[in-house]
Amino acid sequence: MAVLQLLGMEWRPEASHEGPREAGIGQRRGCCDRVPRAWGARIPLRGRNFPAEGTAPPCAVAFRVVAPCSAPQKLHTPPCPTAEFRLITHVVQMSSEFDIIQRYFTRPSPGAVLGVGDDAALIKPARGMELAVSTDMLVAGQHFFADADPRKLGHKSLAVNLSDMAAMGARPRWATLSLALPELMVRTDEKWLAAFADGFFGLAHAHQVDLVGGDTTRGPLNISVTIIGEVATGKALRRSGATPGDDIWISGHLGDAALALAHAQRRIVLEPGEITECVSALHTPVVRVELGQRLIGLAGSAIDISDGLLADLGHILKSSKVAAVIKMSEIKCSTAMKRYLPQALAMECLLAGGDDYELCFTVPRSRRGKIETLSSEQQIPLTRIGRISEGEGLVVLDAAGNTVTLETKGYDHFHD
Repeated sequence: MAVLQLLGMEWRPEASHEGPREAGIGQRRGCCDRVPRAWGARIPLRGRNFPAEGTAPPCAVAFRVVAPCSAPQKLHTPPCPTAEFRLITHVVQMSSEFDIIQRYFTRPSPGAVLGVGDDAALIKPARGMELAVSTDMLVAGQHFFADADPRKLGHKSLAVNLSDMAAMGARPRWATLSLALPELMVRTDEKWLAAFADGFFGLAHAHQVDLVGGDTTRGPLNISVTIIGEVATGKALRRSGATPGDDIWISGHLGDAALALAHAQRRIVLEPGEITECVSALHTPVVRVELGQRLIGLAGSAIDISDGLLADLGHILKSSKVAAVIKMSEIKCSTAMKRYLPQALAMECLLAGGDDYELCFTVPRSRRGKIETLSSEQQIPLTRIGRISEGEGLVVLDAAGNTVTLETKGYDHFHD
């Protein structure tokens, strides 16, 4: 939709006094010796006397002057009923969805047969490979604050999908991106789109992921990414491979992202240094793609911790039809988390907060040494926190061996 940007108004006196009469759009005739200037407005190019496609000459304005008066009252009312004015304008063209795609989201895709620009992308997996496909949606007000930094949001929108590839042991190759964008953002703040694209493609480049398609539409801000990866046929890590006697391992630290969210919600007050560490975990998570690939042949099952340790480990237990016992004291924590434990809120962040995007995986006890070696090679903390057993359910023990009970097991979109 075209938009007129009003730059100023010029009044021109005339000798004749013809009285009030309706003239063409943006015109009024008469006499006046005052020249008001520097009025600004943004007026949608709609209404009578405009072509259906919404075009107009540079001096036109999208309203009609019909009301006579003797003093200035509103932008569209001249100070004299017989004054002539000219509105000095230029047309600002709002980007179409195809402009947005071309300008911000069309990049070379050397790993695809055909990328952005056709009715569908064409991709070809390598010989002996299966495709792993995952989709995640991020909704403003639900998964991120409406004023979130767009560059970090672009990073995270892809990171949460890369984490799913890591959990399967897959190599990420291609992605599609669908965006619902508020009209005001497209009209006035394309810097947001540029920053979002920078964050998205920065992480995509780091993991050699090609953006091969997607969709754009107008609406409340929503981001949906589908990622496609490759994994050797029959070798993908699954949730269903845990067996009694397996060790339970996690990567990295848990709970920092949830602490950052609790701080933003004023449920807790972090120190300045803690804010930096925790906010980074929330907005720009580090994903364990290479670790996931290295776990093939070592781990029996795996999952990424996105909804909270209890919830996601629970998925492994359910899929594998087994039980587990874990020790909370064995979970690797940041300095910030250690300072707040064993407060109830900190325990909730650690065990059920979510947004960690670390890996939880099970490994036969005989392979402990190999996991410790892998931890050293990858320079990632890999911590053994419990064991798989026969039966059903998950038991969490504190340092004294007492059972820990939490009402919240993890994030659920349909429960507070």
